[in-house]
Amino acid sequence: MSNKALPPINRNLPLLLLQARDSVLLHFRPILNTHGVTEQQWRVLRLLLEAGPLEPRQIGQRCSISSASLAGVLARMDELGLVQRKRLAHDQRRVLVSATARSRALAQKMAPHIAAAYARLEMHLGADYVQALYTGLDALISRVAALPTKPD
Repeated sequence: MSNKALPPINRNLPLLLLQARDSVLLHFRPILNTHGVTEQQWRVLRLLLEAGPLEPRQIGQRCSISSASLAGVLARMDELGLVQRKRLAHDQRRVLVSATARSRALAQKMAPHIAAAYARLEMHLGADYVQALYTGLDALISRVAALPTKPD
């Protein structure tokens, strides 16, 4: 098999995006670990605190967590008192997940540390570069989402 159709490993976009994610998360993981929160739990908390109560399907989509993984994440968060799940009155099959007072207090406690990590990154990378990253990543996400998917 020839590898002429494959780009060089250093131009493997999915791999580069994963490496970029990991290098950024190195600055946030210690904060999450100190407060006993996993990366997935923090994504869910941030979303719920910003957006309000959501159904698990919506959380999974917006946090990029598979439904199978999300079920475990939400169960553990419920056990820890970080989320509350409530069945919808008009459809008992559906559930709304919301942040609790405990999770809001945890987020408040973490906020200065998270803000400081963002500030350090921005200071090191430069505010213009960080803004360009946000703009570029938003554009990448929307443009790739607009592409038709075709199985090979």
